[in-house]
Amino acid sequence: MKVVALVSGGKDSCYAMMKCIQYGREIVALANLMPADDSVDELDSFMYQTVGHQIIVSYAECMGLPLFRRRIQGSTRHQSLNYKTTPGDEVEDMFMLLNEVKRQIPSITAVSSGAIASDYQRLRVESVCSRLGLVSLAYLWKQDQSLLLQEMITNGILAITVKVAAIGLEPSKHLGKEIAFLNTHLHKLKELYGINVCGEGGEYETLTLDCPLFVNARIVLDEFQTVLHSPGSIASVGVIHPLTFHLENKETAISLSNNDKTNYSSLGKNGSVFEVQGDCPQRSEARCQSNAESTNLAEVSDDRIYISRTKKDNIFSICCWLQDSCKNSAGSHEDLAIVLKHIESQLTGYGFGWEHVLYIHLYIADMNEFATVNETYVRFITQDKCPFGVPSRSTIELPMLQASLGRAYIEVLVANDNSKNVLHVQSISLWAPSCIGPYSQATLHKEILHMAGQLGLDPATMTLCNEGPSAEMERALENSEAVANVFNCSISISAIVFTIYCSRNTPLPERLKIQEKQDSFLKQMRLLQLEKGSKCKVLYPIFLYVLVPDLPKRAFVEVKPILFVPEDTETAVTSVQNPTSFTVANCWGFQHAQWHESCIQKCVVSGKICAVILSITEDHVANICSESLGVNAKDVDYHNSVSKGDMERVSRFCVYLLDKGIMENGFSWEDTMNLRINFPTNSGIQLETVSLLFKNAMNELVEIDRRVQIGKEPIFNVVPVLGSGSSAASMNNIITCELFARKF
Repeated sequence: MKVVALVSGGKDSCYAMMKCIQYGREIVALANLMPADDSVDELDSFMYQTVGHQIIVSYAECMGLPLFRRRIQGSTRHQSLNYKTTPGDEVEDMFMLLNEVKRQIPSITAVSSGAIASDYQRLRVESVCSRLGLVSLAYLWKQDQSLLLQEMITNGILAITVKVAAIGLEPSKHLGKEIAFLNTHLHKLKELYGINVCGEGGEYETLTLDCPLFVNARIVLDEFQTVLHSPGSIASVGVIHPLTFHLENKETAISLSNNDKTNYSSLGKNGSVFEVQGDCPQRSEARCQSNAESTNLAEVSDDRIYISRTKKDNIFSICCWLQDSCKNSAGSHEDLAIVLKHIESQLTGYGFGWEHVLYIHLYIADMNEFATVNETYVRFITQDKCPFGVPSRSTIELPMLQASLGRAYIEVLVANDNSKNVLHVQSISLWAPSCIGPYSQATLHKEILHMAGQLGLDPATMTLCNEGPSAEMERALENSEAVANVFNCSISISAIVFTIYCSRNTPLPERLKIQEKQDSFLKQMRLLQLEKGSKCKVLYPIFLYVLVPDLPKRAFVEVKPILFVPEDTETAVTSVQNPTSFTVANCWGFQHAQWHESCIQKCVVSGKICAVILSITEDHVANICSESLGVNAKDVDYHNSVSKGDMERVSRFCVYLLDKGIMENGFSWEDTMNLRINFPTNSGIQLETVSLLFKNAMNELVEIDRRVQIGKEPIFNVVPVLGSGSSAASMNNIITCELFARKF
């Protein structure tokens, strides 16, 4: 991957380049934005460091790379966190600069920046990269600043302060000092006043005079002038104005120790400087076509389209799939276009749009079509349509053709407000896997954190761990924890539900190791959180393992957690019993039995959340049918085959037990956000039959208990799987139901 590095002259952008090379990227050009007036040291900019810009021209010679520079013509016009193309904004200068670099060096595919903690800067770099078809690299993102500063010093970054603007930093004492000299003092100020030791809060700015990247020469600042902006204040602001400097040639390339595998040999001996001219364009990138223009959908009869919807008014799920795939369908992408169009129509009918969607489950029939499916997906769901943040997403291959379904299947979770908090990091970093495209890592809404499916990807390289399924599981959990930490929570104490998707390519012994790794990881993390003195109440999540044909990138495992992030850390998490009259038991003949407890897992946050996973195994089917038929369960042997009559009794039992599970904890069916019924395709019963049986059971429940209200559309969706269960060793349930209910 060939990279153009955004350089400000500061330590962060230089160290970001070093990290790029460490992870196999090749720096081929530098890019810098400078004031329109050479005599100006600092601009009132939210984006760019310009103090010391007079010296940046030397970087070309020091590194032996071409340097592209542009004078900043714009100003801060678009101040919202999520940037939209705005004529006259200073971000458009970055667009013009990088656009010219890409024109002159077409092989460039990525941009490096030194963003550590600023979402404002990161999102603007990502926006420009997205418009230019480039990848954003931010290898310093979310790194611990104390460790990062020490790394920079240890790895040979020689940088001096060129601006100070914080209490405890005095221009007369601390300007022009090396960061190695100030390290101890900066940490003392962190303890006293909570400053950012890397200067991320604007406490100070630096200028790099030497580092391992400078293979040709180092910079020597001979003379400078100190300029005070606010003398006498509590936190005096002072900057350095360089007067004279020279380059000191390096006779030989820097010798690296045997332990340092970083290779700087690609850096050359000569560098040239280009100034990028031109006015900022009104709108440089082509606008996307509307769906009506870009989507040519085949006519689909209504009896092929299946829609389900939960009945909660303020937050609900809509699911859409095709009953069978059109014979002349071009593939999953065409079926997906049909399904997305109908979901969009449903949303419009309720007065909503894609901006109201919190989460999307994307199921496809063939993971080989992932790329074309994504192309279809982005025609409907874009950042422009979702100004408050794009939905989080998981993508799974399901055996849909075996279940006589179409090639694409969508479930969306919708909220009637825009109070969601979306985490969408597109930059490749060391923090967690990036989301390249219109889907986000996580969405927080009303204390529920909906996290995207996490693979065992190495964030720095975006490649899967190659040590096997259990290593992938550990990495996926680490990635999930990194995302959770952004929301000040942990998967070890805040998770409500864990869904673990396992590829059928994962052998049974490896599945057992996956569960062992998960259990040990969560236990270790929980102890760590308790040692830190976390004030959050500990939740003990429920688990569902699902066996599927394939996962993105041919992964062995994908983890999808849902977390509770309370506004009040004292919120109780114990169940509250609310005894009710279960008239349903008298009508269907089910009576409470001890073995019922083995079917059900629950995680309840009192008065807020009720999550239930109901697992029905062969033994449970024998018990259910023996109760109905009045025979001994030991005399019933199913051998993985269940008749339609048996499934009818099973569906009623599931509805009975789910009803009991939510009602005794003070919830109702109207509180349901989603209800999935995972059904194995090798059962011998058609998925359409299973759907009809559950629909009938729900209708019977309404007839016998008037407290239950459901509409014309089913409130559940049936998901075809290869297998499912409460443990990795026994994904052979006849039926698994997932119910998530919440109150506001």
